[in-house]
Amino acid sequence: MNKTLLLIMCDFMLLNLLALTRWEKAEPSHTQLESAAPRSPANAPAINADMVELMRISLEDEKASRTALAAQLSSTQGSLSEREKNLAAVQSQKGQLERTLAATQTSVKELEQRYTATSQEASMSKEQLAKLQRELEERKAEAERQQAELARAERQNAEARQRIESLNVAVKVAEHEKQLIAQNLTEVKQQVEVERAERYKVQEQTTQLAQGVGQLAEKSGELSQEIRTNRPVNPNLIFSDFQANRVATRLTARKPGLFSPSIREKEAQTVLVSDGHRTYALMHLSDTPFTLVETPGDYDQVTGTLSRGAFSAPVGELQFLRLDPRVIVVPVDDSLAALMGAKVYSLAREPFKFPEAVLVRADDGRYGETPLRIDPTSQSYVKLDNRIVTRLFGEISPKRGDIVFSKTGELIGMMVNSEYCAVLGDFTAATTLRTGDKPEPATSGIIGNFQARWSRLPVKLQ
Repeated sequence: MNKTLLLIMCDFMLLNLLALTRWEKAEPSHTQLESAAPRSPANAPAINADMVELMRISLEDEKASRTALAAQLSSTQGSLSEREKNLAAVQSQKGQLERTLAATQTSVKELEQRYTATSQEASMSKEQLAKLQRELEERKAEAERQQAELARAERQNAEARQRIESLNVAVKVAEHEKQLIAQNLTEVKQQVEVERAERYKVQEQTTQLAQGVGQLAEKSGELSQEIRTNRPVNPNLIFSDFQANRVATRLTARKPGLFSPSIREKEAQTVLVSDGHRTYALMHLSDTPFTLVETPGDYDQVTGTLSRGAFSAPVGELQFLRLDPRVIVVPVDDSLAALMGAKVYSLAREPFKFPEAVLVRADDGRYGETPLRIDPTSQSYVKLDNRIVTRLFGEISPKRGDIVFSKTGELIGMMVNSEYCAVLGDFTAATTLRTGDKPEPATSGIIGNFQARWSRLPVKLQ
């Protein structure tokens, strides 16, 4: 195939390729880049996970656009190299055509000279003259054809140069856009880092705020509890609470006699109290079959029950507290206390905070407020007002076995006589009596022990 025709076909295909290419698709979208432009920190809203996700999607789109532009730039550079090769081939062919045209023109001149010389020669035959004429015409036609091809090659060279210049401009534009994309990509990365740092800062502030709210709620709860703890309760409510949660005690002791056994039985109303470790039923010595003035003797049977409503539980042991020989407690398992369903009173943390105490008497149902005084000589006791004036005005006066509550509804202790209340706090037992048949240890020793301890107390506490 003729090289000129091949070159023309290649140029035609390249022109069609350039004409059909949509250069507007290669232009990057500046909308997303403009929307991702950095914002001033003062006007930036609180950043969340959706903003970071949007930045990530925009970054991926910019990467894809950059990759496509790089591929198109590489293709354009390849086409430009091919154009430069074709232009070099066209220029080479042009040189050959110019040389051929010069040679043809030289031949035409030579033929004209030969024709002129031949015409002058009279002896030349007509056949030779016609032959020279034909050769001259062929050479002229070839020269004209070559000259036309040279003009066409020049036009193609000019068009190729114009296309090369257009491609150079497109390459420069693509490189500029590539630089803009790289710059915007860097700015987007910086914006993402700023947004991420602000997000972390917001999360830290949220965590600190949540901790502060938790601490505030905890302090508010403590303050509310302190207010409830320190707020005086109406004595009517304290007595109503006592009636709803009181526990009945019943103790029986049998002593052998000369002709028949002697049986003593006592019933009383009490409450359950806890020292923070165990639960006890509280009672006074006067609520038991034992007395301070009896002759110590051995009982062959001591039994008892604790009951509330339809529930009843046996008394396993009696503990005579070291605090005062007249204060006795019955240990109660937590499971039994739960089955009873009675409230377990807690001890007053500040028994002397209020100048009055609430006195509750279980046997006759009387209750009321009475002044409370600290006795500096006896830290385990407090003195309650038992003046005659109080009884004359119909107010309640203390009596042994009465239960003393603080004005906050907590248990202070029990009246051991008509003036002094033993302040509960230490439930250590001086002696323990295990109930049942043949109680252990012998009751004579226990009776003699608490009588001796009672006799050693100051007269005002007896």
